[in-house]
Amino acid sequence: MEPTTPPGAPDVSRRRFLRRALLGGAVAAGVSAGGATAWALDRFVIDHVEVSDVSALQSTYTAPATGASATSSVAAVPTTDAGSAPVVGATSYVSDAASVSISTVTTGSGAEKVTYFVADLILSDMTVLRSAFADDSFGENIVENTSDIARDNNAIFAVNGDYYGFRDTGIVIRNGIAFRNAGARAGLALHRDGSMTVYDETTTTADRLVAEGVWHTLSFGPALLVDGRIVDGIDDVEVDTNVGNHSIQGRQPRTGVGLLDRNHLVLVVVDGRSDGYSAGVTMTGFAALFQELGATVAYNIDGGGSSTMYFDGRLVNNPLGRNSERGTSDILWLAGPS
Repeated sequence: MEPTTPPGAPDVSRRRFLRRALLGGAVAAGVSAGGATAWALDRFVIDHVEVSDVSALQSTYTAPATGASATSSVAAVPTTDAGSAPVVGATSYVSDAASVSISTVTTGSGAEKVTYFVADLILSDMTVLRSAFADDSFGENIVENTSDIARDNNAIFAVNGDYYGFRDTGIVIRNGIAFRNAGARAGLALHRDGSMTVYDETTTTADRLVAEGVWHTLSFGPALLVDGRIVDGIDDVEVDTNVGNHSIQGRQPRTGVGLLDRNHLVLVVVDGRSDGYSAGVTMTGFAALFQELGATVAYNIDGGGSSTMYFDGRLVNNPLGRNSERGTSDILWLAGPS
């Protein structure tokens, strides 16, 4: 995979905020724009395209042989008849490959009100759940709105991913291809056999994981549930609290993924930071939602203004109560009718 050419257009809202934060910080510290600020702009704002036209790369890629079956389904996809046409409802979709059913939940009132969205996914096999990158390119600081990436890929359903492009660490495997091998934290692996595990990135490699049948990795965190139990200490975890990024502590908007059974996932988006609409949840509160849904494994991915659920051409949730999206680097998605 050779480095490629010029970066695309930036996400204006996110990048303006970062520039203001970086430049303001430099002035306060008495640092010249040619020093720390220039470095920070390069690190956090300017596009660095490592692989362009990812779709073309994936179309010619052959996965290595593994001992893991890609078709070992436990939960059968609920279709009306074998080979029937996909059916799109107001909050549901059923095809031979996958089904998704979306529900809206509201709890509490006033300052304690929380609104969240649950997508129940049953897959014929894990490879039905796809990943896509902003601008169809892999690298740092490349962003698009979740809905735009979804439309570019004819997705019927999508949520934001782990915003891998904000950092230069973490193992990144998407659609069975290894893009980055820089283990740093507890990651999530979605396996071709329909299982999902939390693992230590620092004890393995991307190539080894691909050979073992890993279809996707997500590198954000923390892990919320392991063996059905809430992980201790998750309300004290800090992830990527450097310039331009909000703390993940406290009551926040969140996106996460959980495993109910083999090839049976649940994705949850919690809105937040919006008085009278949704306050958000703590990390332990988020883990409890997955536990109540019956998940055995669950993992937190990018949240805040990036937390987005998309279905059939529209936003399902209301990010930050503003009904507008913030750019992200990647999504998880299901294909719609061809």
